[in-house]
Amino acid sequence: MSKKRGLSLEEKREKILQIFYDSQDFYLLKELEKLGPKKGVISQSVKDVVQSLVDDDLVSKDKVGSSVYFWSLPSCAGNQLRSVYNKLESDLQSNKRRLAELIEQRDVLKKGREESDEREEALGELKTIETKYNELKNEMGQYAANDPAALEAMKNAIGVAHAAANRWTDNIFTLRQWCSNNFPQAKEQLEHLYTEIGITDDFDYLETVNPINAQMLECVQKVM
Repeated sequence: MSKKRGLSLEEKREKILQIFYDSQDFYLLKELEKLGPKKGVISQSVKDVVQSLVDDDLVSKDKVGSSVYFWSLPSCAGNQLRSVYNKLESDLQSNKRRLAELIEQRDVLKKGREESDEREEALGELKTIETKYNELKNEMGQYAANDPAALEAMKNAIGVAHAAANRWTDNIFTLRQWCSNNFPQAKEQLEHLYTEIGITDDFDYLETVNPINAQMLECVQKVM
């Protein structure tokens, strides 16, 4: 024997609505949960079914004191359906008008664009101009490094890097002096350490950098 098929959500909604329509009365949720099984809707699903009907404005609810009452009349459902129908009808007419406007705009734009030898010639000329434009744009990109604004920005960046390098050089000299004053017995070990990390006898402050000098610029960029 095949198992009996359960009710779909839409079928449950119809069953619950029928309870309201038959009695045209007000109900508490717990009352609907008792009446639901009589219509084939298990009590555990009554709450969700009722809420879906409330969300679709097919069932009304209101709080009276500490209790929440639900109700629905056939006339209310009819009004709701008519309201939905009127909105859909209004949207349909609006979309039809918009479609007519777009068709009219399309026809206007198509005028003067009919296929012809002159049009093909004009399109070919436009393509040639676009190709030339892209070539010139790429060529300009090759000279971007010589842009005065780019050079000025580079000069400013070099100045910042130069100041930072000398500031850290000053910090290193200060730290070396502090180590010498506080650890005189470790002078040889400290000198060996300085040499290992690149602080040799020729370590000194950087002179002013000329941004046009490529070799000096490369040195500063390494410092950065």
